[in-house]
Amino acid sequence: MPGTRYWEIDLARGVAVVTMIIFHSAFDLNFFGVLPLEVSGGFLWLLARLTASTFIFLVGLSFTISYARARRHLAGRDLALKYIRRGLLIFGCGLVITGVTWLLLPSVCIVFGILHFIGVSILLAPLFVRMDARRLVVASVACFIAGYAVTLVNGPWPLLWLGIHPASFASLDYVPLFPWFGIVLAGMACGHTFYTDGRRGFRVNDPGPAVSRPFEFLGRHSLLIYFLHQPLILVLIAVLAPGAVEFFG
Repeated sequence: MPGTRYWEIDLARGVAVVTMIIFHSAFDLNFFGVLPLEVSGGFLWLLARLTASTFIFLVGLSFTISYARARRHLAGRDLALKYIRRGLLIFGCGLVITGVTWLLLPSVCIVFGILHFIGVSILLAPLFVRMDARRLVVASVACFIAGYAVTLVNGPWPLLWLGIHPASFASLDYVPLFPWFGIVLAGMACGHTFYTDGRRGFRVNDPGPAVSRPFEFLGRHSLLIYFLHQPLILVLIAVLAPGAVEFFG
């Protein structure tokens, strides 16, 4: 059915939501001096990278399914507008995050974080979605090579979204096109391989096991949770460690 959601994808996204909340809780506890936690290296750093990679991989995987289904009843301008609107909406959500962090933490505000990146990725994905899995893998590897190359140069602010930035640049969340778009392309390659024409190409029980239902719920509402979880974490820290977040008062 055109609107069918695949529980295993929602499950994976829901698990990533949980690990995102764990990392951001640890980050905030360290940032406000409540607990001395190592968030720039070690396990928590790896957890953050794995979480971001999961979300981004699922962007590519889900896009292939969505696009295959949309092509059955949309074409040309209407099909293009569907993803232009979606990409701009998510990019706009990223701009909201930029505005909030600029007001509260101007020295490390989020200029091009994961929502900005996902928005741009959705705008670019239609240019690649008709490639077969092999070409997508080649393009993915090229993105990772480009990602390494851009770390070797400094550049002006307008190139931030590509991964080129001034040496003084700092941000709480930075997800440039290179190398991260390579993960989107890898997700698209898997989408073509395992969900050909938007249909699951392997056997799995439907619905999923009961234990996965809470994670599926989180996965279905990941964008809303992304917006709400940080304020809730800060409120909890304010309750448990009075005075720690006076910075926001």
